[in-house]
Amino acid sequence: MDALAYELVDALPDGVVVADADGRVTFVNLRAARWFGRGRDELLGGPLADALPLQDQDGCAWTAYNTPYDGLPSRTGVPEQSWLLADGSEVLTTARLQRDTAGRVVRVTVSIRSGRGRERLDRERSDLVATVAHELRSPLTGVKGFVQAMLNRWDVLNDDQKRLMLTTVNADADRLSRLITELLDVARIDTGRLSIYPRESDVAALAGRVVASTGAGTSRPVELVAPDGLPPVFADPDKFVQVVTNLVENGIRHGDGTVRVTLAPTVDVEPAGVTVTVDDEGTGIAPEIRQRVFTKFWQYGTAGGSGLGMYIVHGLVTAHGGSVDVADRPGGGARVVVTWPSTDQRG
Repeated sequence: MDALAYELVDALPDGVVVADADGRVTFVNLRAARWFGRGRDELLGGPLADALPLQDQDGCAWTAYNTPYDGLPSRTGVPEQSWLLADGSEVLTTARLQRDTAGRVVRVTVSIRSGRGRERLDRERSDLVATVAHELRSPLTGVKGFVQAMLNRWDVLNDDQKRLMLTTVNADADRLSRLITELLDVARIDTGRLSIYPRESDVAALAGRVVASTGAGTSRPVELVAPDGLPPVFADPDKFVQVVTNLVENGIRHGDGTVRVTLAPTVDVEPAGVTVTVDDEGTGIAPEIRQRVFTKFWQYGTAGGSGLGMYIVHGLVTAHGGSVDVADRPGGGARVVVTWPSTDQRG
């Protein structure tokens, strides 16, 4: 390997160790040497087993576990694995096994990278579990409390009290069902397995249903502005309702004043369709963070929530061939504009 090749490999953020057919180390880049806490000259020419101070949780060494020079002639690599350095930090390793025409291993190249990215993913998964647990606990607590009260005091509760408790339990059950649906939709969006069944739908009727149901569950005014003669939208009615529900509930949770849903035909835009604009009268969303609204588990402010609503909105709208944007409401507040096509735009 010439000087330029050495320089380039030394510039890599990952560690690289190469051994020959006899299991002797022929190359170690600077990153690997630093991780191993030894000089490069000290490692060169020595056994691969000594050069790789990697162990698993049971104390087994990398070479003893993977036996790179043994195995079937068809074996050409070692998949990514998690190993521990001498100081206990995690690294992820892969290996390439090069063979001659007789199937004998002539070179082993081990690549080693930091496990910090994996640690970050583990933290994100932990955050997800904590967020979901919190969102599930709140309605479950309500359901448990009211059911327990009815069981203990059934004979002394009048019909109006029982009806109120059952109505509350029903609302909490709906909330749980929506959260579970959101989690399933996130998994389907991520894996490309989202199933939609679109057809021509009356946008005013669907939006009116959302405004009526969300308005009944809050003291905040929720209004619908829908002119006559709107064209139909080509949408899965359930998914359209889910999108508008998420937007209205976000406006209620994070905004102030009236939440207004405005429907209008698109103007000078192809394909033709309908714009659904949801406004609130809160503080709005700063321009520099608007694109982050559509990422998973993104939360803004102190109002809480699962952080999945806008991610799902974006996934469902784009699956129908539409678009969604965040802007400022004139006079203050947040505005979310969804453009929904009137024809099939799913590609």
